[in-house]
Amino acid sequence: MKLVSYKTDDREHLGVFIKGHIYNLNSCDKLIPDNMNEFLWGGDELMDRAQRINKSIVSGKLEAKEELFFEMLAPVPHPTSCRDGYAFRQHVETARRNRGAAMIPEFDQYPIFYFTNHNAIQGIGEIECMPDHFEKLDFELEVAVVLYKKARNIKAANADSLIAGYMIMNDMSARTLQMEEMLLNLGPAKGKDFSTVIGPWLVTPDELEQYKVAPKPGHTGNAYNLEMKCVVNGKQVSAGNMKDMEWTFAEIIERCAYGCDVLPGDVIGSGTVGTGCFLELNGTGLLNDPNYEPQWLQPGDLVEMEITGLGMLGNVIEEAGSDFSILKLKKK
Repeated sequence: MKLVSYKTDDREHLGVFIKGHIYNLNSCDKLIPDNMNEFLWGGDELMDRAQRINKSIVSGKLEAKEELFFEMLAPVPHPTSCRDGYAFRQHVETARRNRGAAMIPEFDQYPIFYFTNHNAIQGIGEIECMPDHFEKLDFELEVAVVLYKKARNIKAANADSLIAGYMIMNDMSARTLQMEEMLLNLGPAKGKDFSTVIGPWLVTPDELEQYKVAPKPGHTGNAYNLEMKCVVNGKQVSAGNMKDMEWTFAEIIERCAYGCDVLPGDVIGSGTVGTGCFLELNGTGLLNDPNYEPQWLQPGDLVEMEITGLGMLGNVIEEAGSDFSILKLKKK
């Protein structure tokens, strides 16, 4: 099942995406809330109801009315929180090598994550960026999950049961802002908080069963063989696979839930897949060729991310009509 959030007449709705069409769930079953946030708090009961409706529409038993005029939103427009992990060893190892640093041994000891701005979530469409964002503007190709059950101190062996579904995630990054503030060892802030893109829909785990594979040796949780790629202005720049996640989402959730509640509506990203951003690609290019021309996102660029089973997430980079710069506010 593919769950979507969309808008008609400035009102948000919850629907299912079936064979190129969107059907409103609430119009088929009044017990299903007409928005994603309330739906996720309903846990298994509401998920089962939605699955039954989805199957009835697919089989033709239910003649539901399709939506004709709508605006697609992020599948989870208002997350309870948004965390981003660091699960792909290739990306971490390569990025550190490119800047002359040895692989950090703590990567293999426990999964980590940071909190990003859950109010900056976007779906398909335009991404408006300020002047400072264009100082080395980057994409990050990732997978994300959203939770639909509340838990605390849950073990990895049981944590997959909290996952409502999977989405493509683009963790937009302003690298100059990020690199400057990271010198103070407090984690990403202004380099990350302007846009995190998820979508185009939320794919429930049952749709990914055919792609399931064993996790990495010594790890616990579901893993999937899903090809990942990113295309910028029609040219493929990144290629990876979700099965290469060293840490599973179950293990990341276990750490997230230690000593605190994780909640329905929490979004958790995988971290960048290997080759999944210009920062890594540029570093590798310059390491191999001093004359390599680094590439960063520019106004008007079309960024298209595609992951097996999860669809395609497309965005156009737009320039805000402002010359305001916080980089120029730095004290001497």
